[in-house]
Amino acid sequence: MRILGIDPGYAIVGFGLIDADRGKFNMITYGAITTQAGLPLSRRLYQISCDMEELIEKLKPDAIAVEELFFNTNITTGIAVAHGRGVILMAAEKCGIPLYEYTPSQVKLAVTGYGKADKHQVMDMTKRMLHLQSVPRPDDAADALAIALCHGRSITSRLPQIGNIKETV
Repeated sequence: MRILGIDPGYAIVGFGLIDADRGKFNMITYGAITTQAGLPLSRRLYQISCDMEELIEKLKPDAIAVEELFFNTNITTGIAVAHGRGVILMAAEKCGIPLYEYTPSQVKLAVTGYGKADKHQVMDMTKRMLHLQSVPRPDDAADALAIALCHGRSITSRLPQIGNIKETV
């Protein structure tokens, strides 16, 4: 399964594409969509929308995993990020790709085994799980890979492991 992890934003949108197969994960690519500072928010959101649709078309993921928002102290930045996240959700829907959302704690737990792990621990485990030489840069791309890993671990834990057993929802 090809999973596209997305770390939402409006200045930088991190992305990371992994292949998940029976609990084994391989990094395919990662990077960031960036928008120019000083542009009106509407223009930045439009650019993110266009770039996301192009990225989805190029990478052809089976699923997209996006981090849910965590509001810190700066509510103004949080609102702008929420707008960016909305555009990302819309692009996934427009492209017809199944979308899954995870909280920061769920990502940390899936990657490190501890829901309150710090950023360094998550990045180090992401590097190890994907057998990378170094932590991906920018940080947003590393975060996106962690989100993809979270979905990969989550979805494989729901699949039947024996013979003809079929999952029913």
